[in-house]
Amino acid sequence: MRLVVIGADAAGATAASQVKRAHEDWDVIMFERGRWTSYAACGFPYFVGGLVSSMDALVARSPQAHEKRGLDVRMRTEVTEIDTKNRRVRFAELDSGKNGTEAYDILVYATGADELRPPIEGLEHCRFLQNPGQAAALHGDIAKARRVVIAGGGYVGIEMAEAAHMLGKEIVLIDAADQLMVSLDPDMAGYVREAIEARGIEVRTASAMTQVSSRPGGGFAVETAAGTIETDLVIAGLGTRPRAGLAADSKIPLGDSGAVAVDHEMRTRTDGVFAAGDCAEAWHLVKKQWVNVPLGTVANKGGRVAGINAAGGRARLPGIVGTAITKFFEWEISRTGLNQREAEELGMEVETAVITAKTTSGYLPGAAPIHVKLLAEAGGRRLVGAQIVGGTGAGKRIDTLATAITAGMTADELIDLDLSYAPPLSPVWDPVQIAARRL
Repeated sequence: MRLVVIGADAAGATAASQVKRAHEDWDVIMFERGRWTSYAACGFPYFVGGLVSSMDALVARSPQAHEKRGLDVRMRTEVTEIDTKNRRVRFAELDSGKNGTEAYDILVYATGADELRPPIEGLEHCRFLQNPGQAAALHGDIAKARRVVIAGGGYVGIEMAEAAHMLGKEIVLIDAADQLMVSLDPDMAGYVREAIEARGIEVRTASAMTQVSSRPGGGFAVETAAGTIETDLVIAGLGTRPRAGLAADSKIPLGDSGAVAVDHEMRTRTDGVFAAGDCAEAWHLVKKQWVNVPLGTVANKGGRVAGINAAGGRARLPGIVGTAITKFFEWEISRTGLNQREAEELGMEVETAVITAKTTSGYLPGAAPIHVKLLAEAGGRRLVGAQIVGGTGAGKRIDTLATAITAGMTADELIDLDLSYAPPLSPVWDPVQIAARRL
């Protein structure tokens, strides 16, 4: 049997390794158009900011390490066509210019995502942070800059604001929306903005970037809906889109999200083809919809399920709730389930509660503020969403809430959970339970 995997990062490499572990005698071929395999993209801002010493430190398993495990790794090789009827792929070697074909019995499509590049004049002047090559280029450029504009106030934008601040840069953070972190509700996003501005970073919301132009004496002018900003460097974190064009061209069906449509076993609607990672859909347990959520956690789980099933085993990815977390210096920011806007779009009537407490017993030094917001269905109080913004020790409490939402628990049931207590770690009533009581 021969397995072909397109893409050698989280989902693809995980699937390939699962198959090879189950069947040492199978031929397992991974095609990767880049120069790295199994890299931690979420670590890029920390490499740029100097907390990670080298790009190699972000590589969990090199091409050579994969080959030692029996995988046939084809680097700098792009699959250009999938013939699903005859089960062949056509590929191009990007450095040599040679083309070829490879047969497969089973295919795993794990091409990842591309950065969003909206039709903005001069966008080519911006630096992005989607792949290791872009991270390496930004690492070199930011060292020479005095003033930095970061376009996009999501996870990447906030993490890059922290990195640039650690490097002593003057920073302007802009976003087209009326708030930062649109995955949060406006009230919770307000705490994030306060934390960022307290570090001396200028924040401009409702300031869509409309044009970037180079200046004759060096640097750039960033035109926004709220005026012009002069800068030495522009970093764009405008979101991502699933890299599903090859699948669509090959008649592998896409879902409503624009990602490859799969079932809970990560099978596509094309016989013999699985898909996983940022290019594929996942079932949202609260929305009751197939969605595309480009997170490393989802990619690794999907790759594992795809690999087990491709090898003839049985595994399922029941669903996700969109749990995500980041930080800005001591401030931790996390969310899971739905926010209010998403609930309204689904026509779901919800009740909310927001509390402010301390991460530890308040009488101890170092007790940090924590803001918790819960959303529950009106009436039955089934938990459907949560957001946390707070100091050290706040963010990972979102995992308790993700577990509760996944289990379909109500606010009343969350109150009764037997959570741990010790003064240096939590108040006697944990903040998530205080929020449940308020709800």
